[in-house]
Amino acid sequence: TNLTFKNLYEPKLIEKKWQTKWSKDKLYKTQDNEKNEKFYALSMFPYPSGNLHMGHVRNYVITDVIARYQKLKGKDVLHPMGWDAFGLPAENAAIERGINPEIWTKDNISHMKSQLSVLGLSVDWEKEFATCNEDYYKWTQFLFLELFKSGLVYKKKSEVNWDPIDKTVLANEQVDSEGKSWRSGAHVEKKLLDQWYLKITNYADALLDDLKNLKGWPERVRTMQENWIGKSIGARVKFNLKNNDEIYLTVFTTRIDTLFGVTYIAVSLNHQIISLIKDQKLKDKISNLKEIFKKYDDEKEKMGFYTGLKAINP
Repeated sequence: TNLTFKNLYEPKLIEKKWQTKWSKDKLYKTQDNEKNEKFYALSMFPYPSGNLHMGHVRNYVITDVIARYQKLKGKDVLHPMGWDAFGLPAENAAIERGINPEIWTKDNISHMKSQLSVLGLSVDWEKEFATCNEDYYKWTQFLFLELFKSGLVYKKKSEVNWDPIDKTVLANEQVDSEGKSWRSGAHVEKKLLDQWYLKITNYADALLDDLKNLKGWPERVRTMQENWIGKSIGARVKFNLKNNDEIYLTVFTTRIDTLFGVTYIAVSLNHQIISLIKDQKLKDKISNLKEIFKKYDDEKEKMGFYTGLKAINP
């Protein structure tokens, strides 16, 4: 009841005063004392879209609490901030606005940095960088070339998730349960494109075996990882096309003993072998079906028809 106006907490005044002092005193500058234990606190970098939202606030406050706790325990804490600023979304946004993507990206970074600063995070801003800076991405290029030299990078044509608005390829995890892009909301299309791949399958067994060592991970996440690795033991069977010695289909099966009973092979509407179909009416039917399937979020009914192509059971 004795509360007066002067006793009220006024965040714009009080927080600005102390945050200015923290910045001047370099309170969150990364220390490097040989005697102290080190701790690295890193959040995922924000994409500089122009505005923070509550998801950003939640994310960076959690890391900030961890960083402050470890600092209070006497550790030298490295708590940096950066910007996930490379890629087609920035380019497309700049094209849409008729400006240079560098200008658009840097303006957004400046604005979002001022928003982040209001939160008073214990970030060492001297460690800030953006992934579109040459002194950063030269190391991405270096690592890619090292992987290429080691035979761990290769190129092949493959069916991918294509976002028709952002005009970029999406990972399966970036497509929601309704078949829409996580960023643009567009209905994701399937496309055959030349893609670079990393031979992570060389390490599939090691990745699978070591899932048991991730003690702090939720069981459902470990199961997702196991399913993503998707180890399946079986055989690849080569089916030559009738009257065509150069082209064949490769089929994977876990039940090689059922090979004698094969009566047909199903291929996707987008499979490259579809280009061999001669019947124009059938070609038109396939084109129409592709357009129909684009309009449906959930294709429940499976359809199939004879292509006129025949394979030889080995």
